[in-house]
Amino acid sequence: MRKTKDALKILDQVIGDDPELRVLIEKETINLQIARMIYDARTAAGLSQKSLAELIQTKQPVIARLEDADYGGHSLSMLQRIAEALNQRVEIRFTPLRKEKSRKPYAA
Repeated sequence: MRKTKDALKILDQVIGDDPELRVLIEKETINLQIARMIYDARTAAGLSQKSLAELIQTKQPVIARLEDADYGGHSLSMLQRIAEALNQRVEIRFTPLRKEKSRKPYAA
Protein backbone atom coordinates (compact mmCIF):
# COMPACT_ATOMS: atom_id res chain seq x y z
CA MET A 1 0.00 0.00 0.00
CA ARG A 2 1.45 3.34 -1.08
CA LYS A 3 1.76 6.14 1.52
CA THR A 4 -0.43 9.18 0.91
CA LYS A 5 -1.88 12.12 2.80
CA ASP A 6 -4.86 12.41 0.43
CA ALA A 7 -7.92 11.62 2.57
CA LEU A 8 -9.95 10.36 -0.38
CA LYS A 9 -7.21 7.98 -1.46
CA ILE A 10 -6.81 6.70 2.11
CA LEU A 11 -10.57 6.20 2.39
CA ASP A 12 -10.59 4.38 -0.95
CA GLN A 13 -7.83 2.04 0.27
CA VAL A 14 -9.62 1.33 3.56
CA ILE A 15 -13.03 0.69 1.96
CA GLY A 16 -11.73 -1.54 -0.79
CA ASP A 17 -14.51 -3.19 -2.76
CA ASP A 18 -17.17 -3.19 -0.01
CA PRO A 19 -20.27 -1.91 -1.88
CA GLU A 20 -22.38 -1.49 1.28
CA LEU A 21 -19.73 0.67 2.92
CA ARG A 22 -19.37 2.74 -0.25
CA VAL A 23 -23.14 3.43 -0.30
CA LEU A 24 -23.09 4.40 3.37
CA ILE A 25 -20.20 6.80 2.85
CA GLU A 26 -21.88 8.32 -0.21
CA LYS A 27 -25.06 9.00 1.79
CA GLU A 28 -23.10 10.58 4.62
CA THR A 29 -21.15 12.68 2.13
CA ILE A 30 -24.41 14.00 0.68
CA ASN A 31 -25.71 14.86 4.16
CA LEU A 32 -22.49 16.72 4.89
CA GLN A 33 -22.67 18.63 1.61
CA ILE A 34 -26.28 19.69 2.17
CA ALA A 35 -25.57 20.78 5.74
CA ARG A 36 -22.56 22.79 4.57
CA MET A 37 -24.51 24.43 1.73
CA ILE A 38 -27.23 25.56 4.13
CA TYR A 39 -24.66 26.92 6.59
CA ASP A 40 -22.66 28.68 3.85
CA ALA A 41 -25.75 30.26 2.26
CA ARG A 42 -27.11 31.40 5.62
CA THR A 43 -23.85 32.94 6.78
CA ALA A 44 -23.23 34.56 3.37
CA ALA A 45 -26.65 36.22 3.76
CA GLY A 46 -25.55 37.47 7.19
CA LEU A 47 -28.32 35.62 9.00
CA SER A 48 -28.33 33.83 12.31
CA GLN A 49 -30.04 30.46 12.60
CA LYS A 50 -32.87 32.20 14.44
CA SER A 51 -33.29 34.83 11.70
CA LEU A 52 -33.42 32.21 8.96
CA ALA A 53 -35.88 30.16 10.99
CA GLU A 54 -38.16 33.17 11.30
CA LEU A 55 -37.98 33.81 7.55
CA ILE A 56 -39.16 30.28 6.77
CA GLN A 57 -41.59 30.11 9.69
CA THR A 58 -39.88 27.46 11.73
CA LYS A 59 -37.78 27.32 14.89
CA GLN A 60 -34.02 27.79 15.35
CA PRO A 61 -33.43 24.14 16.40
CA VAL A 62 -34.76 23.04 12.98
CA ILE A 63 -32.06 25.10 11.27
CA ALA A 64 -29.43 23.73 13.68
CA ARG A 65 -30.47 20.16 12.77
CA LEU A 66 -30.35 20.95 9.04
CA GLU A 67 -26.81 22.28 9.45
CA ASP A 68 -25.71 19.16 11.33
CA ALA A 69 -23.73 16.82 9.07
CA ASP A 70 -25.18 13.82 10.93
CA TYR A 71 -28.75 14.79 10.07
CA GLY A 72 -30.23 12.75 7.23
CA GLY A 73 -33.77 14.12 7.10
CA HIS A 74 -33.32 16.90 4.57
CA SER A 75 -36.48 17.31 2.55
CA LEU A 76 -36.75 18.98 -0.82
CA SER A 77 -39.60 21.19 0.38
CA MET A 78 -37.53 22.49 3.31
CA LEU A 79 -34.54 23.10 1.05
CA GLN A 80 -36.80 25.05 -1.32
CA ARG A 81 -38.12 27.18 1.55
CA ILE A 82 -34.57 27.97 2.64
CA ALA A 83 -33.49 28.76 -0.92
CA GLU A 84 -36.43 31.13 -1.42
CA ALA A 85 -35.71 32.90 1.89
CA LEU A 86 -32.10 33.41 0.77
CA ASN A 87 -33.13 34.49 -2.76
CA GLN A 88 -31.66 31.35 -4.28
CA ARG A 89 -32.92 28.19 -5.93
CA VAL A 90 -32.30 24.50 -5.37
CA GLU A 91 -30.71 22.59 -8.23
CA ILE A 92 -30.58 18.81 -8.32
CA ARG A 93 -28.52 16.92 -10.83
CA PHE A 94 -27.22 13.48 -11.55
CA THR A 95 -23.46 13.11 -11.92
CA PRO A 96 -21.48 10.07 -12.98
CA LEU A 97 -19.82 7.93 -10.36
CA ARG A 98 -16.03 8.13 -10.09
CA LYS A 99 -15.58 4.59 -11.30
CA GLU A 100 -17.96 3.56 -14.02
CA LYS A 101 -19.38 0.10 -13.59
CA SER A 102 -21.53 -1.58 -16.18
CA ARG A 103 -25.12 -1.29 -15.10
CA LYS A 104 -28.27 -2.58 -16.66
CA PRO A 105 -30.58 0.22 -17.73
CA TYR A 106 -33.65 0.68 -15.59
CA ALA A 107 -36.65 -1.03 -17.12
CA ALA A 108 -40.08 0.18 -16.14
